[in-house]
Amino acid sequence: MCWSATADLVAGTAIGAVGAVCVIRARRVRDLPLAALPLLLGAHQITEAVLWHGGGGSGPATLVWAVIALPVLPLYVPLAVAAGTWPPQGPGGVLRLAVPLAAGAVTAAVLAHRLASTTVTAEIHGRTVGYAVGLPAPAAVLAGYLLATVGALLLSGDRILRLLGAVTGAGAVVCALLWRTAFVSTWCALAAVASLLILCWVGRRPGAGARFASGPGARKAGDDSGRRAAPEP
Repeated sequence: MCWSATADLVAGTAIGAVGAVCVIRARRVRDLPLAALPLLLGAHQITEAVLWHGGGGSGPATLVWAVIALPVLPLYVPLAVAAGTWPPQGPGGVLRLAVPLAAGAVTAAVLAHRLASTTVTAEIHGRTVGYAVGLPAPAAVLAGYLLATVGALLLSGDRILRLLGAVTGAGAVVCALLWRTAFVSTWCALAAVASLLILCWVGRRPGAGARFASGPGARKAGDDSGRRAAPEP
């Protein structure tokens, strides 16, 4: 979320462009879900730009925004992290990935059921947009959401993804405080920083930038590249 339609559109376009670069640079198929996360975040911002122009309400843009923000992200993020860091490194690696995945699945199911049974409305307040969903047990849902998204990054075992989790967690607190005071919405800035960190993660993967290939020769070349590189966990 940004503070105006123009800001949302500019931020969404820029974040989406970073996402396109991430996808192009991804070498392994299992890195693609996490590499594509900025594309999803960029689409989210552009959707809200449409919502700004429509003056809020409960139209299609509001529903699309809510679907991405609520059930999609808490399920998508831990799945993408698990795929990008598989096989898990260190003791208890599988459990580290399983906990956020379980939290994301439960949280997404609760939020999806809520969206299916109620009408989401958006209301513009100065330089912020407020969304009314009426969540059951909001504290528990928020805890599950954070465990699924921020927790998945912090528990990933990957240095850059742990940094991304720390930045996202701290940034979410600041953005939420600014948003709750109806001062200004700065979530788009957090999404932009997160996208750049994902670009760094993709760039340091073994063989980043190589095209996907198939066939015995291509597999041998990929294996040789992997042996020359020193992949981090």
